[in-house]
Amino acid sequence: MQTWNTALYDQKHAFVFQMAKGLVELLAPQAGERILDLGAGTGHLTQQLADAGVDVIGLDNSLSMVQAAREKYPAIDFVHADAANFHFKEPFDAVFSNATLHWVTEAEKAVVCIARALKPGGRFVAEFGGKGNMQHVTQAVRSAINQTTGQDVAHGWFFPSISDYSGLLERNGFEVRNVWLFDRPTPLEGDDGMKNWITMFGGGMFKGVAETALSQVIGLAEETLRATNQKDGSPAGAWFADYRRIRVMAVKVGAA
Repeated sequence: MQTWNTALYDQKHAFVFQMAKGLVELLAPQAGERILDLGAGTGHLTQQLADAGVDVIGLDNSLSMVQAAREKYPAIDFVHADAANFHFKEPFDAVFSNATLHWVTEAEKAVVCIARALKPGGRFVAEFGGKGNMQHVTQAVRSAINQTTGQDVAHGWFFPSISDYSGLLERNGFEVRNVWLFDRPTPLEGDDGMKNWITMFGGGMFKGVAETALSQVIGLAEETLRATNQKDGSPAGAWFADYRRIRVMAVKVGAA
């Protein structure tokens, strides 16, 4: 399971929730609706939904994230649960998810849970890593691990194509209304921006790698990434993440 540094997440990776404005607009939350924020993190977008008059519940698989969200926004109900194994007694008008579902490798189980959680006609609006997401970074880190330890590791995320994810939704009771796959190069903050990104999000690639080797691995990866993920390819250049996102809006048309 990914271990989260909630302070580093909020201080250096606020773009995760700050860039979700268009996704919230696609959701178009209406006052009085009951909405589930799936993968609520530290709760910033959950609070935005509450500010719109929504009866919102936040769900996250990280206890540290849930605890941080509860401290920041005590008026909101935050639940510690797995996105691929959850159930609520009362159905929702919508399920909203930002930057979460690429962590959920049991993707079909998650879709089944989402469908079960929705009313007939309820909408599912999500954005997460799509096919080719962070390709330069994951290749550089995996290569650095191999050079340092001899291990071949997988990146461990779920990055689907449009056709794969649309088919998954359609098999489980959804009608896909809109879906996009797009590049979204994202600036990383400071000289340590890439190091912080790898430290924050890349823990799944470091299973079995000795802690004493982490600094060497990240340093090797940074050197490789200067050519592709620094603005001018030099140490003085600003780092950016080579994000590719899939964004989807689907409607539940029947029981999953």
